[in-house]
Amino acid sequence: MSNRHLARSIAMQALFEWDFRGKPEHNALPDIMERDLKEFGPGLAETEFAKKIIEEVKKNLEEIDAIIEKYAPQWPIDQITIIDRNVLRIGIYELKLNNEVPPKVAINEAIELAKNFGGPSSGRFVNGVLGAIYKDLETKSTNEAKAS
Repeated sequence: MSNRHLARSIAMQALFEWDFRGKPEHNALPDIMERDLKEFGPGLAETEFAKKIIEEVKKNLEEIDAIIEKYAPQWPIDQITIIDRNVLRIGIYELKLNNEVPPKVAINEAIELAKNFGGPSSGRFVNGVLGAIYKDLETKSTNEAKAS
């Protein structure tokens, strides 16, 4: 398993626990992350990458959740399983808000997390939502290039 994949897995697990507990404030998420890094990623070289994911997802939570609601309108955010919801949050952060990861890598990593941690249809659900977002990003990019 690559360092970044493990970092994403640990970030997803921390976000899952934080979300499961009702998203408490007061340093709960950083504390959960530190504990999970020690338990699941001793010696992990990408700890800052994992920490950045949870910080940015938390900071942009309203925007990310609005994107989920737009692209999965038949699934209210509180009815999406906690795993799928947090995998989507990481995927959307990497796809739309972080330019460090190529879009197809962000989508593939999210699908793998969903398959590994979610239910039987989690991979397809995450793929459908992130695929629709990516398609819109490509269309927007193409239209902007034509307008230039």
